[in-house]
Amino acid sequence: MVTDQQIRRLVSMNEKETLYRAADKAGMSEKTARKYIKLKKIPSEVKVDHSWKTREDAFKDIWPSIKSMLEVNSGLEATVILPYLQKEYKGKFQDSQLRTLQRRIKEWRVIEGPEKEVMFEQQHVPGEGSQSDFTHMDELGITIGKKHFKHMVYHFVLTYSNWEHAKICRSESFESLSEGLQESLWKLGGVPKKHQTDQLTAAVKISGNFTDRYNSLLSHYKLEGQKTQVRKPNENGDVEQGHNRLKRAMRQALMLRGSIDFDSYAAYEGFLEKLLNQLNLGRYIKFKEEHLKLNKLPIKKMDAVKRKTVCVRSGSTVSVEQNIYSVNSRLIGEKVESRVYYDRIEIWWNQKKQHAIPRLLGVGNSCINYRHIIHSLIKKPGAFKNYRYQNNLFPSSRFRRAYDWLCHNNPSKSSQEYLKILYLAATDNEGRVDDAIHWLFNQNLPIDYNFVEDLVTSSSELPPPCHIKIPEPKVSQYDMLLSEVLV
Repeated sequence: MVTDQQIRRLVSMNEKETLYRAADKAGMSEKTARKYIKLKKIPSEVKVDHSWKTREDAFKDIWPSIKSMLEVNSGLEATVILPYLQKEYKGKFQDSQLRTLQRRIKEWRVIEGPEKEVMFEQQHVPGEGSQSDFTHMDELGITIGKKHFKHMVYHFVLTYSNWEHAKICRSESFESLSEGLQESLWKLGGVPKKHQTDQLTAAVKISGNFTDRYNSLLSHYKLEGQKTQVRKPNENGDVEQGHNRLKRAMRQALMLRGSIDFDSYAAYEGFLEKLLNQLNLGRYIKFKEEHLKLNKLPIKKMDAVKRKTVCVRSGSTVSVEQNIYSVNSRLIGEKVESRVYYDRIEIWWNQKKQHAIPRLLGVGNSCINYRHIIHSLIKKPGAFKNYRYQNNLFPSSRFRRAYDWLCHNNPSKSSQEYLKILYLAATDNEGRVDDAIHWLFNQNLPIDYNFVEDLVTSSSELPPPCHIKIPEPKVSQYDMLLSEVLV
């Protein structure tokens, strides 16, 4: 099939060359060339529209039935309808006819189907708008110290220049929202006029109004708060697309780096910050224009911490944000102040910080530090077996394995023996106790407190479980091999 461009080339060449040479240079036969020279038209002008069907429509007889199904539920796909038809009309329809049905359904949707929602492109004004949202980063597979780092980021974007900032966080709490928004604004060096989020529970009540805490945050920065409609993420389109761009850029950067593992949280945080700075360099011209339109920052940041007075229970625990945390037993019966940050819980007594504990995700979870309670538990070993938070009292999988071994081989004294080992970890060196248990298992020796204590208190290093000694090679032996080959 010849193209319009070939015929135009033919016509221009035919003025200087013979028809045979012009056709050859235009890439067609002399017969075809003569045809178009005679017609004095290009292929697109003589093309006949294809309005007939090349084969009989297999769904013609039952199309009214299919159409009624689509009118009731326009979202039905051909992959669902075809198996239904195969069941109703046995032997009449084959899997190979799926593509035909898909074309018929597509044609119905375009000609008779429901109207589609129209997206209206928005005109953005410098310094006017900003958007933010949380997005999960688990799909990137980031690890810290070879362990999967489950997290999300708070993502902030200016709608005009697409300048962006991201803050690593663990949950969609108000503290994460406040910390992320404030850090973004101070990194930006100014405040836009408006800020939009979706229906975040950290910012929006069930009634649809902003929460008091979020209103206070907006007032502190003189921001006009906006929110999207329920189940309308497209209204926050700039930051939603920003999520995709950021993750794509992170994947590329991780490929260049050659590893998704980081030595520490700080190393990963530094990697993300470096990448964001690099991305924002490409928006410098529009950002410079937008930065001139931003409002000034307040004198200081707003305190994002949530404070609440709680009483330390008899179990040496406190309940904060519907999660349980252990504290030093000396605080039992005292009223302490819990300070909730986006990533940690701080316990204060008499204006002095007593503990800083990583904040738990969700509700109904517990974080019990065995060092807070072991001195009492070792006096009451019978309480360990059914202790509500027993799973928190295994510092590593080896401790758990040791207790299971004791339960199987010494059930009457399993709790007593294990708690003595745990007490040794609390008062001496947890790492050496862990290594001692590991060594005993590898040597097929019983898990006994006296054995563990001897290994831990010994001044010498524990021998590795598998010690393989490789002797130094003798060069003369290689010389002998070479001489045999030469012979």
